[in-house]
Amino acid sequence: MLRSRGLRLTAQRQLILEAVLDLKHATPEQVHTAVREVAAGVNITTIYRTLELLERLGLVTHTHLSHGSPTYHAAGPDQHVHLVCRNCGAVEEIEPELLGPLAGQLADQRGFLVDIGHVSLFGVCGNCGEK
Repeated sequence: MLRSRGLRLTAQRQLILEAVLDLKHATPEQVHTAVREVAAGVNITTIYRTLELLERLGLVTHTHLSHGSPTYHAAGPDQHVHLVCRNCGAVEEIEPELLGPLAGQLADQRGFLVDIGHVSLFGVCGNCGEK
């Protein structure tokens, strides 16, 4: 995909994409830590710029799972909604179809199209709620 757009697949770009794929959900800082284990010279600015490029190319996407940095994960047909526990920080994924009725209502009533891949719902998980 990079080559088809006149871009090179550099070793750094490949390492960053592999880190996102391996980590599943990762902040730029977590990607940086993983990449530095293999290539110590990669700086955090390179990580951020590369993640932005990979997102523009449709290879990764991001969501906000906390007040800090965005969390990146591989893009693809298997979109999901994130459930984030405010107590323990656990992140669970659910099928986007569960939001289908709400997304449909928003489209019908307001003309608003929900980007399911960026949806995060915050609350308290079952484990913390039982405590």
